[in-house]
Amino acid sequence: MGSPSASSPRSAASTPPTPLAEGDGSGAARPVRPDTSVPEEDDPGPPGAGDPAAAEDDSGPDGGAGAVTGREAPSRDGGSTSSTSGEDPGSPAPGGDATCGPGSGDRHRRVWSRHRYRVGLITAVAALVYELLGMVRLHTFRATTFDLVIFDQAVRGYAHFSAPVSPAVGMLNGRGMDYLQLSDHFSPILAVLAPLYWLRDGPETLILAQAVLFALAIPFLWLYARRSLGIGAAYLVAVAYALSWPIAEAADFDIHEVAFVPVLTAAMIERFQARRYLVSFLCMFALLLVKEDMGLAVIGFGAYLVVTGRRFDGVCVALIGAAWTGLVRGALIPMLGGDTGDFWAYGHLGRNAGELIVNIATHPLQTLALLVDNEGKVDTLVLLGWPVLFACLFSPLTLIAVPHVLERLLSDRPAWWVPDHQYNAFVVAILLCAGVDGVVRVVRIVRKRWPGIDGRVATVAWAACVAAIALTLVPRFGFGQLLHPDFYRRDARAVAAAEASALVPSGVVVEAANEIGPALTARATVIVWGPEARMAPWVVADVNRPVFPFNSPEAQRARVGELVQQGYQAVYDREGYVVLRRADR
Repeated sequence: MGSPSASSPRSAASTPPTPLAEGDGSGAARPVRPDTSVPEEDDPGPPGAGDPAAAEDDSGPDGGAGAVTGREAPSRDGGSTSSTSGEDPGSPAPGGDATCGPGSGDRHRRVWSRHRYRVGLITAVAALVYELLGMVRLHTFRATTFDLVIFDQAVRGYAHFSAPVSPAVGMLNGRGMDYLQLSDHFSPILAVLAPLYWLRDGPETLILAQAVLFALAIPFLWLYARRSLGIGAAYLVAVAYALSWPIAEAADFDIHEVAFVPVLTAAMIERFQARRYLVSFLCMFALLLVKEDMGLAVIGFGAYLVVTGRRFDGVCVALIGAAWTGLVRGALIPMLGGDTGDFWAYGHLGRNAGELIVNIATHPLQTLALLVDNEGKVDTLVLLGWPVLFACLFSPLTLIAVPHVLERLLSDRPAWWVPDHQYNAFVVAILLCAGVDGVVRVVRIVRKRWPGIDGRVATVAWAACVAAIALTLVPRFGFGQLLHPDFYRRDARAVAAAEASALVPSGVVVEAANEIGPALTARATVIVWGPEARMAPWVVADVNRPVFPFNSPEAQRARVGELVQQGYQAVYDREGYVVLRRADR
């Protein structure tokens, strides 16, 4: 795959604007020497187009794309644009910057050095909030075996230099105690979390790791927004991500491989904007190790490259994404003992990917109708666009998110359609970057029609609205629980759950109700208590509330009766929790 080539130095750049003049007190005007130092105010963004050569010299964490301001430099074609590369003229050019010029590399590094602690503080606070939400859920028995225990068992396997097996999934699916997590979802990137288990072995470690990973997207989003909108707006965008409802829902539902996606997609986009192509493409390849369907995001990235003028690179990237998806689903997962049919949710469109593509291509209107044929789908689409005031619709970056959204909304599984759970966190960073890029494009178009409009004011106003929307959505989603004191306290059932868990000895195999498993997984082998007879030495049942995978409390009580008939003895019964021990133990 060919790497995108950078624009040549000054010969390809727009001519910088003539410096303004200032009075010397005598009524005459004298030219102002260009100032390459950081001004006293935090935002270094004067108007104008940049010199891409300067961005290429920038080795710091910042480097970048043009900001929309009240004035813009003339472009080569006589128009007004901040793009200097000739590629994708409707958006900030990767590597160009309103502040690029002689010494801009040092300037950007100094700007970052002035703000890194503030950005770091936002990142740290966000991580603490995400960690608090997850830990309170674990402490109050709101966390569940599906999916916290699944990932805990897999990472423990990596940490012990053994196979990443997940008995919880294997026994539920009838595939045994040695079932590989990789054959359920292909997520080898989980292995990077293994060293953390050498420090503390347990689900608390995963909750902390996910919190940090979610928060680490913030610096990259700040850098991206700072280049395009300025420093004040960048802080607002960072806050909007930190409070975003997709992150809230993901943090409120145990842990998942999606924890890696916001930081990797934000870094991929931001580093590409900064013309750090090697890092950008490394992040892209890392995405392929997150889950078997992340090749779809890579296909979307290839589409973005194509429509922004890098056609050869885009085609190569899209082919890599398609080939990897086919390899993993068609060969690796079956080879590891999995069944790709487990997650094929498109029988109404075809029996395989080929038939699906043909059906979509030959029936485009019916396919589009499927995207809005359910209230849950419409809610999800609106909630994805509203937090950025639908500015993402004006950016080609949205193409990166489109395949994943289609994968969900075209399926026959209602759980994939709705705003709940972790699925929307796969695209939140992409759509936020697309919103930033989209508002830049909109303001540029509007200013061509009404040149008197101050672009900086318009973009800051947009960023303020985005942050305000994120704040107003907090009570509706997962973070809203943190506002209620009762969320932090164990109720009577949670106290009983803790007592029941404490009765199970360490080192045994235990069938546990879905919400009991996380309390036991660090010291016992947990499988999910279900209607099938598995004859585990210990069982912790819940007969008061419906629990996965049962259909009703009546079925759960009937199952406990069957266990007693099979020789199990009840050693605890309180608040609906029943602990049973096999008589021969």
